[in-house]
Amino acid sequence: MVERVTSKIGDAELILETGKIGKQANGCVYAQLGGTVVIATVCASSEVREGLDFVPVTVDYNEKFYAAGKIPGGFVKREGRPKDKEILVSRLIDRPMRPLFHKEFGRELQIVPTCVSIDGVNPPDILAVIASSAAVTISDIPFDGPVAGVRVIYNNGEYILNPTYSQMEKAELEIVVAGTKDGFTMVEGGAKEVSEDIMLGALAKAQDFIRDMCVLQEQLCVKCGKEKLPLAPLDVQLENAAAIEEEAIPLMQEACFKKGKQARGNAVKEVKSKIAEKYAEQLSDEIQKKLFDSLFDDIQYNLLRKSILEKGLRIDGRGTEDIRPITCEINVLPRPHGSALFTRGETQSLAITTLGTSMDEQVYDDIEGDRSENFILHYNFPPYSVGEVGKLTTGRREIGHGNLARRSLAPMIPSRDEFPYTIRVVSEIMESNGSSSQASTCGGCLSLLAAGVPMKKMVAGIAMGLITDGPQYKKYAILSDILGEEDHLGDMDFKVAGTRDGITGFQMDIKIAGVSMDIMRKALDQAKRGRNHILDIMEQCISKPQPISPYAPKIDSLKISVDKIGALIGPGGKNIKALCSQYNVKINTDEDGTVTIYGQNGKNTDAAKQAVKAICEDPEPGTIYNGTVKRIMEFGAFIEILPGKEGLCHISKLSRQRVEKVTDVLKEGQIVPVKLLEVDKMGRLNLSYIDAIEETSKK
Repeated sequence: MVERVTSKIGDAELILETGKIGKQANGCVYAQLGGTVVIATVCASSEVREGLDFVPVTVDYNEKFYAAGKIPGGFVKREGRPKDKEILVSRLIDRPMRPLFHKEFGRELQIVPTCVSIDGVNPPDILAVIASSAAVTISDIPFDGPVAGVRVIYNNGEYILNPTYSQMEKAELEIVVAGTKDGFTMVEGGAKEVSEDIMLGALAKAQDFIRDMCVLQEQLCVKCGKEKLPLAPLDVQLENAAAIEEEAIPLMQEACFKKGKQARGNAVKEVKSKIAEKYAEQLSDEIQKKLFDSLFDDIQYNLLRKSILEKGLRIDGRGTEDIRPITCEINVLPRPHGSALFTRGETQSLAITTLGTSMDEQVYDDIEGDRSENFILHYNFPPYSVGEVGKLTTGRREIGHGNLARRSLAPMIPSRDEFPYTIRVVSEIMESNGSSSQASTCGGCLSLLAAGVPMKKMVAGIAMGLITDGPQYKKYAILSDILGEEDHLGDMDFKVAGTRDGITGFQMDIKIAGVSMDIMRKALDQAKRGRNHILDIMEQCISKPQPISPYAPKIDSLKISVDKIGALIGPGGKNIKALCSQYNVKINTDEDGTVTIYGQNGKNTDAAKQAVKAICEDPEPGTIYNGTVKRIMEFGAFIEILPGKEGLCHISKLSRQRVEKVTDVLKEGQIVPVKLLEVDKMGRLNLSYIDAIEETSKK
């Protein structure tokens, strides 16, 4: 039986429907908003694995080009591996939903939201969040949801929920918020230097909509929800748990507070190994070994939180607001256009900036329309950064962290008109122990300035954490510049990037429900103090752009009349190809008459610019041109002074002395200076070789 629920969102109607398609999945929901449609399915494996310490869930959001009436570009005319945008939307769905599944369920889960129609007005990503949650909510999979998402923008003093594409283009702030009826659990977005108050206002606006969407999903579940499958919790208890804990806690108290990530890790391993050796016979059982490991995780969790809440002391000896030592260095590599090494404690980013031409722009072939970007940021997290062995891959984590760093820096990147380069930043994480994405933001900013990019303002980022004593939050501590352990064992991880004047990038994951606005306000204020502290240190290293590297391409541009574009290009591109070959440059012409010239050195670029000016400007009497002798006649020579523009240099204008033959002075193909004497009434160009020679010699 087909069941549906509806809700009005702006001028469009949201439809959640099930029972017509995808009936073999554990849950399937057809979601439509205006002309945008997402079909979300969820399936669970039949095999149950006991004792899992994680939730094996995968989200694979995908977009079909037919949704926009398009055929994929390239040689292969079908959708292939996930694009970055699809991976980012998958993470958007995964992060708020994953904590609400039960590890005791023990089955592999796969959520597949597919965008099958798009109207160019309503974005599909928020619809995909709601549809995915609804599919799980009505399924037989245990789930502590539902969850919902909403996009909030701020523009001209007004908040808008679920804006259209055109409204998003003008936004001063754009964030996506997801959560349950009890509170938001995930926030991410970017802004143009907005204040903390504006950010908090956006969060407040989001909660009512999220609550309404959760209620809508519950209404659909009442109509057609399936009975939930049973959990498979372990009935086995850890033998000798009290004795192990009594023996382990004093040793772990010392091990967990060793200085240095590797020293702490080794000390904890040593304690575990020592106690495991004593209970070796018991731990030969796989389930007992898992319970033993889980007990040590719990001990570490409790020790860390107790120390922070009761003593204000973190595992590396810092106070709650202390930031680890920071060092900054630029131009650490000899040949790249700009480089910087940003180190904060045991987290280190080697950031490299490369300047390219407009031909190097990143082109995106999306269902929402083709577009290109002239600012690119890539993030790499090799296994050696945490002292491990593994494959060098670009996974969802790398794409997500790179996107956050890019979003944080993008508002401060100059426009194409101000700086006509394509800019690529690569952050190589050399060490990691807490917030390598924000180290990438800081290192990226330093490398951009080192490369000569005239950034509007400097940008820094910081990762914040939260430790609470339980649902009532009688005690809580906000942590600045969190370590990896504090991220893993804490209640909230949020990253804030921006300038001294406002926020430019934001990402937050909350592991507990109902974090108050008061806590959020204090956390944002503390993050601002930390951000300014980091900027102080960065500015001591570099505070304004350096000269552009001699190894970077030289770019210049000029504006020509639109009706001269054809003359510049020439028949079949003949003229522009000749200029590129002659001066060893690349020339790009836009429809508005903007001509951009790219050369390997300034001399070639300047010469090519003068040649373009000469072609696109009408020949001016009195100007000296370097012309090419095209034809020699008895009475003179025809010399091309501009592509397609020839003039006659009469034999009498070759020398002050009598010239018997033109070939005594000129040869075909020779490049010579000639002066344009006049353009006669019939448009013919009269040239002089002798006058050009004399004027040149005087100069």
